[in-house]
Amino acid sequence: MIRHRSAVWAWVAAMAVACPACATEITGAGATFPAPVYAKWGEAYRRQTGISLNYQAIGSGGGIKQIKANTVDFGATDRPLKPAELAAAGLYQFPTVVGGVAPIVNLPDVRSGQIRLSGPLLGDIFLGKVRRWDAPQIAALNPGVALPRLPITVVHRSDGSGTTFLFTSYLALKNREWALRVGASDAVSWPAGIGGKGSDGVAAFVKQTPGSIGYVEFAYARQNGAGTILLQNKAGHFVAPGAATFGAAAKAANWLRSPGNHVLLLDESHPDAWPITGATFILVHRRPSDAARSGQVLRFFDWTYDSGDSLAAGLDYVPLPRIVKTLLVRQWGALIKADGKPVYVGR
Repeated sequence: MIRHRSAVWAWVAAMAVACPACATEITGAGATFPAPVYAKWGEAYRRQTGISLNYQAIGSGGGIKQIKANTVDFGATDRPLKPAELAAAGLYQFPTVVGGVAPIVNLPDVRSGQIRLSGPLLGDIFLGKVRRWDAPQIAALNPGVALPRLPITVVHRSDGSGTTFLFTSYLALKNREWALRVGASDAVSWPAGIGGKGSDGVAAFVKQTPGSIGYVEFAYARQNGAGTILLQNKAGHFVAPGAATFGAAAKAANWLRSPGNHVLLLDESHPDAWPITGATFILVHRRPSDAARSGQVLRFFDWTYDSGDSLAAGLDYVPLPRIVKTLLVRQWGALIKADGKPVYVGR
């Protein structure tokens, strides 16, 4: 599937000219997790083809609702839908890139990456059970660190969010009380803290509140210069978020044998894996009412598979393995049809 970039771009431009009836804008909505890379891809694609991407980062819950309501060309979610839910809604999903959710902190006089936390302890903090940064539980994991004598302010998402799904799913894996009291979902009843709308809202609250801790996609943490932590992984190592540790988690995934492309990358066993890693997904109708617009969506994401890896890597996302991309494009031709015919068959 992978070709010389000049040939790919020439083909895409030719298709744009050959299809004057096709819309000049692709619309999508949903996850904030991939919004930075979708923006980069959209800019590059518009320059090459004249076709714009209008993507609204409203959270995974909103993206799922909008694609079900058929008000956008595609939805986006970090919470992959299970096969039964996909079938009930007549939807198909496929991953685009891999990234990670990172706890962020505002701790005066403490360097980014200096604080170590474990999954069970992170759960206790978000439960409101550990209320100060100099608490014994935190001090035990951070010998020699001058922990600030500050109360902990928990900051969480106030909207339905795939980022919240990944974060709470991880806490439920590592902290039994969290699993029993709160559970894992894209929207939960938070036992402590204040809510911010979107990743921007969480990052803003953390930035203005000394002693706070929140969670955002790593791309947002990096763009905002937010302080991050080291988190203990399944192998017992304390690792930092970033492309290398996200990639380590992705290596163990069973990409090719997951019904409905339902893949989670939480708490993987690779010694270098970041524990809160996840793929982000696109949702489209399996029997679209507008074959041309659906084809445009798939053509755009085929272009990103072919030409978008360097842009993704520059933002610390991990591109999908080549064999997975090839499989997915084949699925599109077999599964997404209008009047019995594929809306897009790849190149």
